[in-house]
Amino acid sequence: MKAVLETAEIQKPKTTHLFGEYLVSKGVLTRLQLSKALDEQRRFGGRLGEALIRLSMMTEEQVTQMLAEHLSMEYVRFDDISKINLNIARMLDESISKRFCLIGIGEVDGRVVVAMADPLNVIAIDTITLKIKRPIKVVIGSAQEIRRAIEIIYHGSDVEEQRLRELVQCEVSRFDQSEDERVESILEETSDAGTDNEAEATKAPVIRFVDLLLSQAVKSRASDVHIEPQEKTMMIRMRIDGILRDMVPPARNMQKAVLTRIKILSNLDIAERRLPQDGRLKIRASNRDIDVRVSTLPTIYGEKIVMRILDTAGASHDINKLGIEPELLAVLKNALNQPHGIMIVTGPTGSGKSTTLYACLNHLRDPTMNITTVEDPVEYRLAGINQVQVKSDINLTFAACLRSILRQDPDIVLIGEIRDKETVEIAIKASLTGHLVLSTFHTNDAPSAITRLINMGIEPYLLSSSLNLIIAQRLVRKICEKCKEPTTLSEQVLKRLKIDPARIKDANLCRGKGCNACGNTGYHGRLPIFEFLVMDHEMRDLVTATATEAQLRAAARKKGYGGLLESGVTKMLQGLTTAEEVLGVTFSDDIGDIGIEQEARGIAAVEETGK
Repeated sequence: MKAVLETAEIQKPKTTHLFGEYLVSKGVLTRLQLSKALDEQRRFGGRLGEALIRLSMMTEEQVTQMLAEHLSMEYVRFDDISKINLNIARMLDESISKRFCLIGIGEVDGRVVVAMADPLNVIAIDTITLKIKRPIKVVIGSAQEIRRAIEIIYHGSDVEEQRLRELVQCEVSRFDQSEDERVESILEETSDAGTDNEAEATKAPVIRFVDLLLSQAVKSRASDVHIEPQEKTMMIRMRIDGILRDMVPPARNMQKAVLTRIKILSNLDIAERRLPQDGRLKIRASNRDIDVRVSTLPTIYGEKIVMRILDTAGASHDINKLGIEPELLAVLKNALNQPHGIMIVTGPTGSGKSTTLYACLNHLRDPTMNITTVEDPVEYRLAGINQVQVKSDINLTFAACLRSILRQDPDIVLIGEIRDKETVEIAIKASLTGHLVLSTFHTNDAPSAITRLINMGIEPYLLSSSLNLIIAQRLVRKICEKCKEPTTLSEQVLKRLKIDPARIKDANLCRGKGCNACGNTGYHGRLPIFEFLVMDHEMRDLVTATATEAQLRAAARKKGYGGLLESGVTKMLQGLTTAEEVLGVTFSDDIGDIGIEQEARGIAAVEETGK
């Protein structure tokens, strides 16, 4: 990049015909190909290079490189966005950068260096010269790479990442200590005194670091931020699309102050480091208010802090946008329209159960209805709904709250989680006395929820008369739309997925190749897969007769309700997710299939190497 900045110069515009002659002279095109390209240009307009790309005679990268040679200009690649001077880039409005497909990348000898996809655009050069009011130098870059850089610079989380790196490096250089000072600092860290940390937590570098960390988490769509002290350093990781990714840690001299700063913002006791604490704070990022739930846990190397980002705008609370198939969505709405009964959503932690229940509450919300929830904790706050926070330390448990709520004339009750027999019994009594009850449960699939409830001591006849619907749910990562490409599956993986070969013929099997937009993971965002167990007359009879999980599952399949695997396969055949994701979250009925998941995870690598 440095060499480019030192040699870049503005060239006088040349005609597209001369560029065509240059390509012919270099043997890149034949006379016949040039003639066809010029005809294409006359018919549809634009530059000759655009016509060549449309006709697939040259790639965009080849056109850009040849144009740079023709104009004796430098060709810039944007492999490392961090080398771009963000202050220079933002001297130009995003609208100008997008309009002319250009971006400022640095400065040399008092001139601003601008990378342009079309260096022959005199109007663009005049516009940015007037805007910046400084001399400019032009270099050439690929239009695709420039557009990607524009998105990252003006909207991407890489901006905050770079700022964090610069801040950390600044602090390291400012507080570079000698060996003796390092030993003294380590000894001080073993002290229980918190006054110095509190003072450090109010200093500008610490405040900036925490603010940038939270801002980056929001823009990266992170659900959680983990701050984990280690023996000699600190780890910061963000859970993005269900996967933890390492981020920039603070400088060593800032680490304890960063923890203290977060505890101050969360109204936690900064002197208490021996017991877990829970708190909450609110931030404003991307022009919206976002709640952050904070939890501390003492570890052998210090306090670990986990911040859960509760972004209401990022979570879909519209039941029609959950990603449920139309047939199953109709079943769900019918269950919610029942005057009484219990609906349970099952799944492990982080499977989207709360999002589904909040969407159901939004669907049910009505000024004529009294809706009350009891949660631990209250994750999202919904207007027009009475939400109660469980506080076990004062004996305000789920059961205690429910007993009081049933004396509050409720129409609909949401129980954040079924944890014990007493809570289930109260929920059943509420449903049998004319209330609609929604709740979550931790089981592997829908049929196993019934078995688990019976094992807790609930009579089968009570379950059969009170349950309306059980939904099992998981989240799978969604293929990145910007780097999606076709793929194939091996016969063994197809067998594991239990796919009829006839379904593959018209399927849209895809995978993500990996790009800057998705952090080279191939995935961007998540979508749910579901299993429905509808309690109709036949299913109620089976529950009363204490049928096994296998019998309940077979009855549901006979009625056309597929399991989690079938739901995931449907999403995969639509080109929304991959076999790797589906196999990673669904339960295998056959232990003999173990290890095939590993093959699925290696599909991408095998295709790359051609093995």
